[in-house]
Amino acid sequence: MLTDIALADNDCYLALKARDARFDGSFFTGVTSTGIYCRPVCSVKTPRRENCRFFHHAAQAENAGFRPCLRCRPELAPHSVVWSIQDASYILAHQAARLLDEPDAWADATPSVEKLASRLGVSDRHVRRIFEAQFGVSPMQYLQTRRLHTAKQLLADTALPITQIALMSGYASVRRFNAAFVEHYKLNPTQLRRKGVMGKDGQGDPGEAGGASGAMTVRLGYRPPYDVQAMLAFFGKRLITSMELMDNSAKESSLARTFRVESGDKVYSGWLRVKFDEARSQAVLTISDSLRDVLPLVIRRVRATFDLDADPNAINSVLHEGFPSGDGLRVPGAFDGYELAVRAVLGQQITVAAARTLAQRMVDTFGEPISTPWSQLTRLFPSPSALAAAGSDALGQLGIVRQRQAAITGIAEAVADKRLHLHGGADVNATIATLRQLPGIGDWTAQYIAMRALRWPDAFPSGDVALHKALGIQGQKNPARLAEEASAAWKPWRSYAVIRIWSGAWRGTDAPQET
Repeated sequence: MLTDIALADNDCYLALKARDARFDGSFFTGVTSTGIYCRPVCSVKTPRRENCRFFHHAAQAENAGFRPCLRCRPELAPHSVVWSIQDASYILAHQAARLLDEPDAWADATPSVEKLASRLGVSDRHVRRIFEAQFGVSPMQYLQTRRLHTAKQLLADTALPITQIALMSGYASVRRFNAAFVEHYKLNPTQLRRKGVMGKDGQGDPGEAGGASGAMTVRLGYRPPYDVQAMLAFFGKRLITSMELMDNSAKESSLARTFRVESGDKVYSGWLRVKFDEARSQAVLTISDSLRDVLPLVIRRVRATFDLDADPNAINSVLHEGFPSGDGLRVPGAFDGYELAVRAVLGQQITVAAARTLAQRMVDTFGEPISTPWSQLTRLFPSPSALAAAGSDALGQLGIVRQRQAAITGIAEAVADKRLHLHGGADVNATIATLRQLPGIGDWTAQYIAMRALRWPDAFPSGDVALHKALGIQGQKNPARLAEEASAAWKPWRSYAVIRIWSGAWRGTDAPQET
């Protein structure tokens, strides 16, 4: 089995010959006869074995002098997100990479080794050492490849001006962007765009803009197996009709919704639509023109929401035996961590349907009106400032009990004041501790938020009633402690185990409904 720890060249070549999408993004192949590196799913003729070099990460291939393939487009591959309970250096290196991959983690700063080291609580020398030992490149070389991949996708899939693409990709000036692009790809950005790669082999497909003026479409890869219907069913049970629209039929699998995101000192709002192309193992993202300036951030949010970067091989190696029918299940994330936290509070100790009703009332009452191509989508989720100022009487009129009123107000105030950050780049333990200090936030809510908003794969709401029922410990003394003990075998993927239990994929379960 391919893992991020031990890359076996012969196994890589077999996966390359089979064009096995399960390993897409897990390794890249540099072809010495062409100087180009490809994804394992590339449709070109398989190169000779002696001409192949294999790399864990695209940054390693580029550092070795290889250029990205214009046909398979390495920037479309799912990211390599690996969590482990191994040695501390391994964990620290991957946490550093996770922070570099997360735009929300650097909303008010430009990434640097010094700032990265400060976030991790170690010296910059130590970060460089452990990062290079794990990935074979420096943190800034890794970040450079991520930025260039972002730019390459925007050049290929959109008509955005090159100056704007340079800034959106993290470059301080067009001159620096052009220099980096030429150095790595032997083409300047204009030449790459002129090559007409947009839409080639169905990868760009710019015509899927839903007929909306100014809409833009990009494609995002993922590794199969992926149970698209289960993912959309999860969101469908929680759907708020004035801000979310779903088609989970045999004809189409898609989710559209209104969306607000803050970047720097500016708030952007609009709509987005995600349609799954299962034949190509891709999610097709279309956004409104009003979100074009934050497209890289929206892409990252969508990847996190649908868990597109998960590695099924690593997860299933731990969970398959106990969950034989759950190999394609992913952990549903959140487009907005603040929104998820409020909806989690609304769901405390009541059914999913009852929580959805309360959320619907909240959006219809406090949500800002917005225009979209769909007549059903008319509201944004209430902003933090709107809920912070709502008052207990107004929230009470929606049917929200006093304890949850205090929790919602506390979350809204903490987010508005930037004391609480709910995204994949946030410190998990510190954020959980902050959440627990808020009124009405207990362990279940904090763990649920960590699972979905912070993207922590080992979150475990041990007090969950559905878990107790599935484990057969409901009614026993201290079931939360018993659940923790039972979950030891599922580390470090307990979030995925929870989703599988809720879906009924656990061996012997009677498919309990999550609350």
